[in-house]
Amino acid sequence: MLLTVGRIGRVHGIRGEVTVEVLTDSPEERFYSGAILFTEPHREGGLTVASSRWHNSTLLLSFEGFLDRSAGETLRNLQLLAEVDLDDVDEDEYHIQQLIGLKVFLISDTQLRNEIGEVSGVVTGMAQDLLEVTKPDGREFLIPFVKALVPNVDIAGGKLLIDPPGGLIDED
Repeated sequence: MLLTVGRIGRVHGIRGEVTVEVLTDSPEERFYSGAILFTEPHREGGLTVASSRWHNSTLLLSFEGFLDRSAGETLRNLQLLAEVDLDDVDEDEYHIQQLIGLKVFLISDTQLRNEIGEVSGVVTGMAQDLLEVTKPDGREFLIPFVKALVPNVDIAGGKLLIDPPGGLIDED
């Protein structure tokens, strides 16, 4: 399955290197010299990583055929996608694309009749990730993606159950 593993940011220096917002837990498995990455929007043939290095906790990549600052600038804001085998994922690990679109219910709603919203995004953080949930009326809230607050994730069933503390979700 193709999953987003990064997003290209600004150009670094004059040799076409670009900064990358890393969206994977294993950058060393995705961003090595010779790795071929697909892009969104689609770029024919994808991109081949020429070099990869860390600079002050920022990943810098250069790609074959993009040898100067102007060429690197054409890559800005591209999403980087890689083929990922979901069978290699541990039991309580999920990819962002698996979570987006899941219906959200309160754990106390045993009949699952009152959908609170839908996962519309994931904000990655240093300590923990946050699930961005969009309510049916368009309002959004964030919930920390930790076992205590999100005790049940059912990818196959298309839903997750949350147990938020009082005040986290604005009640009408």
